[in-house]
Amino acid sequence: MKKKTSLSQYPYLIWSIIFIVVPIFLVIYFSLTNNDGIFTLDNYKKLFNSLYMLVFFNSIKLALISTIICLLFGYPAAYIVAKTKIKTRNLLMLLFIIPMWMNFLLRTYAWMSILGKNGIINKIFSFIGFSKVDILYTNGAVILGMVYNFLPFMIIPIYTVLIKIDQDVIKAASDLGANRFIVFRRVVFPLSIPGIMSGITMVFMPAVSTFVISKLLGGGQFMLIGNLIESQFTTVGDWYFGSAISILMMIIILISMAVLSKFDNTDDVKGGGRLW
Repeated sequence: MKKKTSLSQYPYLIWSIIFIVVPIFLVIYFSLTNNDGIFTLDNYKKLFNSLYMLVFFNSIKLALISTIICLLFGYPAAYIVAKTKIKTRNLLMLLFIIPMWMNFLLRTYAWMSILGKNGIINKIFSFIGFSKVDILYTNGAVILGMVYNFLPFMIIPIYTVLIKIDQDVIKAASDLGANRFIVFRRVVFPLSIPGIMSGITMVFMPAVSTFVISKLLGGGQFMLIGNLIESQFTTVGDWYFGSAISILMMIIILISMAVLSKFDNTDDVKGGGRLW
């Protein structure tokens, strides 16, 4: 039985080596070499240029803002859906998931027509009597695009955790005299922290590395890490520096995951928090 299990793992191992391990080693190799294939750290030294550091700062800032907004909207949405009946719950979750079936690029292009000078929002403002506003090609447009595209990634993990909470724990807390606010603060919220941490990770990682949203909704005026990497590989042709940026982005993501895992104390929250 053990041999069958080990043999069944070989395809996954081979797949991982070819499509994960080898590409990562290639990126590391390119980041540590130059055009002549000579070992150098110059690619990493270039990262400390003030211009590139500003790009990193803006990328992390916009990703954090988008993640916080997704959490502020996503948690109440997931909580409300989890409290509804099963049939209604499934329908509501389907409505959240359906937009994800559409191509990511098309969804982003749709926002360009909505936020443009002759878009739906400005047409509504003109009809009401307000002057047109320049929303497109701003930080606000980029954040809006991130929130719209990544919000389901926050809702789904939180919703999944909330529906698995033992209702007997909540009933016991109510029987002990806790009101709804105390039940939520001491029982529901602590038990939902694993879902929150998963949601934050699933939103922050694509937000900090995206380049399509910032390129389309930002009009190329806002250079983020993803745009910088894309330009190095497709426009500038400097794969060595692009690889160094990619490694730095991987390090940032790994650090953020490590920090989030410190707050994900799932072992301490198994039956609910203390009421008082």
